[in-house]
Amino acid sequence: MSRWQELTGGTSGDEYAARFEALARGGKDVHGEAALCASLVPPGSRVLDAGCGTGRVMIRLAELGYDCVGVDLDASMLDVARERAPGLPWYRVDLAAFDPAALGVAADFDLVVAAGNVLPLVTPGTEGDVVARLAGALRPGGLLVAGFGLDTAHLPVPPVLTLGEYEAHCAAAGLSSVARFATWDAAPYDDGGYVVGVHRRDRP
Repeated sequence: MSRWQELTGGTSGDEYAARFEALARGGKDVHGEAALCASLVPPGSRVLDAGCGTGRVMIRLAELGYDCVGVDLDASMLDVARERAPGLPWYRVDLAAFDPAALGVAADFDLVVAAGNVLPLVTPGTEGDVVARLAGALRPGGLLVAGFGLDTAHLPVPPVLTLGEYEAHCAAAGLSSVARFATWDAAPYDDGGYVVGVHRRDRP
């Protein structure tokens, strides 16, 4: 069972969506992830939203002209995403077993985004498998963009994935580091408790 399922019971879709709606009403910019992705690849690019949740990031990218696919394991989150954007492709998938071909989806994405602490909340012990699966969905030269907490202040669970471990998983999957930020608005990484890593797939 994933840490996310243990934490939420797989029933938090409406609550999660309501929290971001409240932030938006309060004037908070809730599209930082989409903005960073849009700065990295041009409109029309194929984007996989891995751990898409209620679809906040993917729906925004689709509005900006990106060709998007969303995958998540939490049915309650996907219910919200499908209600909000029924015309977009949403799939219920365990990222540790993600196989684009099984869904009839081409594994040639220009960018894969994993926002919202996806990697620390997967099933314990599958972090490397998830990174490998996401890397395998990229075309050569494609980018993996992942943001996640490294300490208790930035995570809803105890820290489980260090930056060094994540970098090792990326290297094993044929990814090289392109950039590292402290926030989704591209502030330079300062060895703090949250990181947004950008990696490129170097080998077929």
